[in-house]
Amino acid sequence: MRFNLKQWGTVGMVLAMTTLFGCASSAAKVGDHQAASDTVITGKVINALTGEATLKSAHIFVDTSKGVVLLSGTVDSVAAENTATELARYVDGVTLVRDAIQIKQ
Repeated sequence: MRFNLKQWGTVGMVLAMTTLFGCASSAAKVGDHQAASDTVITGKVINALTGEATLKSAHIFVDTSKGVVLLSGTVDSVAAENTATELARYVDGVTLVRDAIQIKQ
């Protein structure tokens, strides 16, 4: 089959649009998947922290972005801070733990 210049332009435009929309769709799916993964990781970290008896009086907040967990809030001691960061570090899917926990004075 032969194409003239106008037909090649149309074919090129269709391919460009398909590629553009296909990539945008894939990027959205990856973003949605990452957000879902981060939500699951956050839940697992919270479960690990609330299940630890030595952290019962702690007020720790958990935020996750792309597998990186940020712990913030307050604890009673350095030992409690270390326990929280270690528990978070071993949760499946966590790539890094950032510690912004404050120790109560």
